Order: sequence, then C-alpha cells, then structure tokens
Amino acid sequence: MKAIRVSAFGGPNVLTLTDIERPVPKAGEALVRVAASGVNFMDIGQRAGRRSGQALPFTPGGEASGTVESVGEGVTVVKPGDRVMYAMGPNGTYAEFVAVPATLLVTVPPEMDLVQAAAVPLQGFTAHYLLHDYRPVGPGTTVLVHAVAGGVGLLLTQIATHLGAHVIGTTSSQDKAAKAKAMGARDVIIYTETNFAAEVKTITGGTGVDLILDSVGKTTFPGDLEAVRSRGQIVVFGGASGPVEPFSPNAVLTGRALTVSGGSLGNFIATRAEIERRAEFLMAGLRDGWLKLSIEAVLPLAKAAEAHTLLESRKTSGKLLLTP
Repeated sequence: MKAIRVSAFGGPNVLTLTDIERPVPKAGEALVRVAASGVNFMDIGQRAGRRSGQALPFTPGGEASGTVESVGEGVTVVKPGDRVMYAMGPNGTYAEFVAVPATLLVTVPPEMDLVQAAAVPLQGFTAHYLLHDYRPVGPGTTVLVHAVAGGVGLLLTQIATHLGAHVIGTTSSQDKAAKAKAMGARDVIIYTETNFAAEVKTITGGTGVDLILDSVGKTTFPGDLEAVRSRGQIVVFGGASGPVEPFSPNAVLTGRALTVSGGSLGNFIATRAEIERRAEFLMAGLRDGWLKLSIEAVLPLAKAAEAHTLLESRKTSGKLLLTP
C-alpha cells in the first residue's frame, strides 16, 4: 500500500510517499481502508521529533475516516463494510490502510460524507472535553479561545456559543476574525495589532474571563495570567508557539485562586463510553445544524508536505485533510 513515511526528523520535506506492507489486523483490531486523514499540529510535532518516544521510521497521523476492510479475532463492535472514524490510534493514518483498535472506532452516519468525517474526531472530541470536563460552561460564562479561527477554535466557538457562553477569540487577521464571528464569537481580538490581555479586560469591564482555552502556549500564557479573572481557569492543550515557560505557582494560584490545567485528548477518550458520549454530542450538533465543519482544503496523500507547510504557516482557517 501507499503510505507517507518519516525516516529522519525534520521539516516537511522528510514526508515521503512510499510503498509499505499492508497491515493485518491483530486480535481486537480492525483494518480500515482510509478515506481521509486529518492533519494536526501533533503530526508536525511527530515529524519534527518533538514527541518523546517516537521511533523511526514511522507513518504520521492520528485521525482518520474510512471503511472497515476486515477485523481481527474477537472484534464485535464493527464489521466489514462499516463506515467509521476515529482519533488517537497507535498507528499512523497517512496511508491507504491502517490497523486500529476496534474500540476506538465510531460509526459515521449514512448521510455524512466519509471524507468530511475525518474532520470530526480529533478536534471535535478535543473541543467537547475542553468545554465539558473542566468547569461548567453556559449562560453568563466568558470563554477566551486562542487561535479561534483554527480547526479546534471554530468548533470550540460553536459549541461554547450553543451552550450559551460569551466567546472572545484571538486570531491574526481580519479575515479570520470575520470567520470566527460568523461561527458565533461575540468579540475577536487581532493579537498582531493589540495586546489581547488588555482588550479582554476592556471587553469584560476589567473583570477578566472565566475560562481560557490555549493551544498556542509559550507566547500567549503570560497574557492568559492577566486576562483570566480571579478564581478563573486556564487550560493549555497545545503548544503551537512552544511549551509554556516555567512560572511560580504561589503568585498566580494562591494569590488569585486561579486554576491552571493541561489538556491531552488521550486522557479523555480512555473508555468506549467517553468516546461514544463525545461522538453522540457532535453528531447531534451536525445533524441539527448548529454545528458546522470548516474544511480548508482536501489534498492528495502525495502532498502531505504541502499540507504541513500550510498548517505551520498559521495562514489556514479550518481543517486540512489528506486523501489516499
């Protein structure tokens, strides 16, 4: 089968399309014929060698949709022919086929385009746990979303708005700001033009926000500490600009009773019940029409390097997908 392989850590140029042996599903696994693979910042971290424990060579990718080709011994949750999607499997998805633990697979409804379904699991499950598993979000809640026009950001905006929250976003351009506002963000700050923490204080009448959802990390965290209200919460779930610098907990956690948390999707889809709960919420939102997917581009697998370059440029808005 065709697959993208990484034989040395580095830039997008290390992503090479090659022929490798098609996997055979082991006990508890299903073999999925990939319809599309999502492109995410975690893939860039893999490729660049920033994710500990990553052995060479490997196929990147942690999210896909497709059709079950065959199943291994003991698999009962899916059968050949089922249309499925999933996130956070142990094997890379930039390939024509991938072996997946069957308990990770979620059925794709018949009315949903299978390629578009690849845009749902990783970023959708992430948005769901960030807005449901840390603190109550609803009417009267103010939420600051960094990278608001990105794939996760647009989903966070729609879900938080649906729950009744006031969403404030940060992004880099007026075009991206317009897209975020169209998805429900009440206020969007162009961080390249102004100090976002000061703007947040102005918008909230000096109080600050209840919850900050930060996928940027190093460059935004100092401002987060200024923009969050007393007894508020900051959740860092990514590091697009690098990891957060060390800070003294005494001043910010004790003095203002703040909560600073880390987010990692694998910890929030640890059981079949969690996966199903998150998927059901997302599928209901898509079916009812208040939740919409935003897909920037669908590229062939051979253009994986181009997809990574686009994502790293921070010029995209919405999801990038690769198709075999």
